[in-house]
Amino acid sequence: MGYQPIENYGIIGNMHTAALVGMNGSIDWFCCPNFDSPSVFAAILDDKKGGHFKIAPTGPGATHKQIYWPETNVLVTRFLSPDGVAEVIDFMPVGTDRERHDHSELIRRVNVVRGTMPFSMECFPAFNYARDEHEVLINESGAAFHSPNLNLQLSTTLPLEKSDKGVTARFTLNEGQTATFAIGEIRSHVTDYHPFSEEESEHLFEDTVAFWRCWLSKSTYKGRWREMVERSALTLKLLTYEPTGAIVAAPTCSLPEEMGGERNWDYRYT
Repeated sequence: MGYQPIENYGIIGNMHTAALVGMNGSIDWFCCPNFDSPSVFAAILDDKKGGHFKIAPTGPGATHKQIYWPETNVLVTRFLSPDGVAEVIDFMPVGTDRERHDHSELIRRVNVVRGTMPFSMECFPAFNYARDEHEVLINESGAAFHSPNLNLQLSTTLPLEKSDKGVTARFTLNEGQTATFAIGEIRSHVTDYHPFSEEESEHLFEDTVAFWRCWLSKSTYKGRWREMVERSALTLKLLTYEPTGAIVAAPTCSLPEEMGGERNWDYRYT
């Protein structure tokens, strides 16, 4: 896939873990279920075997940009092409009871705003920094990935094709249509794991937006740099580990200041 500049990534999270989403629609860093858990997707470190989860248009000539849903940590990657305009909305649910999937859910909503657009989805996990082998099983809810220490479920109503170490899908959406993909840890107490309906994913989206906006509304800063201050505050809150209140120095590891440099640390510690 090749490497992207670090400034091409946005971040989403739920105060337990975080993910980096590239402007090309690829999640290239995600650890589950916690900030300091071994990586599931780590293409930011090794684009060949690190693992990624990419959703992007397949048509030619698409440009892209990223924005945050106002006053939240919900990330919108927008694709513009001669055929239409589409968005991939990425978030990790907060502000809900989360009884169904606990704290590890990552949701990707694909929406076509205008026109018609074909998409490709690739989900290729690489567990434990690509050191653990895993099994891929297509099931009624999508696909399950089983490794020695972590099991994940990719939930979707779209048909999937099994590939080497992962799954793919090709689909086309028309204006106003939405498709949802959700990936999360399979817990032993979850017995009925079904794909989200569009109504369910919309409900989680609204709850997550409401949570971030409610938290940010407590800010009393009214100065000229308000937007920058609020974005910084939202990022620091995202990087706060909810059970303890500690803030990780960064959500990633092994990103030296220069290739071959000495500062090749794990930054997921306070």
